[in-house]
Amino acid sequence: MTSAALTGRCLCGGVRFEVVEPPTEAGYCHCTRCQRRTGSAASAQATVEPGSVRILEGAELLREWQPPQGFAKVFCSACGAHLFSHPEDDPRPAAVRMAAFDGDPGVRPSYRQHVASAAVWEPLPDDGLTRFDGSRWT
Repeated sequence: MTSAALTGRCLCGGVRFEVVEPPTEAGYCHCTRCQRRTGSAASAQATVEPGSVRILEGAELLREWQPPQGFAKVFCSACGAHLFSHPEDDPRPAAVRMAAFDGDPGVRPSYRQHVASAAVWEPLPDDGLTRFDGSRWT
């Protein structure tokens, strides 16, 4: 990544952010929670170093939902756009939704997790990405 930070925003533009360290990897999650949260077959996110996301505008619009297990989901309360996730014990974003970036984040998805619960109405592509039946972290 160049010296310029990677920028992003929500759908309405009320929340603007920058990522000052390059994302380290990216992947798709096919769990039913991500399906329902996004309204799609999977959620694409880039992993970032905690502390590398800086909110430039709209911090007051950010809301989060902490599921019983898993990372908190952070979204814009004005437009509903999903932006970040973070572990329960650390409020700093650890992942940024790929579609929230303004430009090329410099990483491409390299894995698919929770493929055992993938949506039956959208077959998994034969893309050669590493697959995990459950979480790639366990």
